[in-house]
Amino acid sequence: MVVPAEETFLYIIEMIGAVAAAISGIRLAALKRFDWFGAYIVGLVTALGGGTLRDMMLGNPVFWVSSMKMFLSYFIGTALSMVVVIVFSAILVRRERALLVFDAIGLAMFTVIGIEKALADCHPMGIAIAMGLVTGAFGGVLRDILINEEPLIFRKDIYAMASLLGGVAYWGVGLMGWSAELSAFACMISCISIRMMALKFGWHLPVLRPVDKNI
Repeated sequence: MVVPAEETFLYIIEMIGAVAAAISGIRLAALKRFDWFGAYIVGLVTALGGGTLRDMMLGNPVFWVSSMKMFLSYFIGTALSMVVVIVFSAILVRRERALLVFDAIGLAMFTVIGIEKALADCHPMGIAIAMGLVTGAFGGVLRDILINEEPLIFRKDIYAMASLLGGVAYWGVGLMGWSAELSAFACMISCISIRMMALKFGWHLPVLRPVDKNI
């Protein structure tokens, strides 16, 4: 059972993730010169996408459909993200690193939320880590599809792998008997650190190449 203090902690994490994800989506929509409504929809889908798929896979009511609080939180959070991108467009739109930072934050926060949601439903840790990956990464997949880009998760970048390793960090800290809050922090720090270091040092996964070298 989730106690009120833990529920508040998770809500704060989720809202930080939602705003960061929405900013990453709206920022890319701005680069594609979408109008305000189109950019808002891209940001909203980026924020909602992972959690929606997670709930469908777990057989739960979709969180923003079944809870007016979450519905309003995400829709208002996306609107605030829109304002942030408009006001700080010189920084957020023109600088590539801005997208990468917000994308990493959203990935990390939503990974924690996905794990916590699955554990609250009494699923084993392996399923919880998978749901963390789905929650963290799938919104970005939908974002890239909407703006007609190759989804980031399918490129050689360390992206989904950062979420997966963050989930492993959550599990490892839990095995040591530490609190769920410390497990969540370990997951977030690991996910963001791995993602940013991969970008800084050019780490990437091996690329699958055709057998025929002439292709």
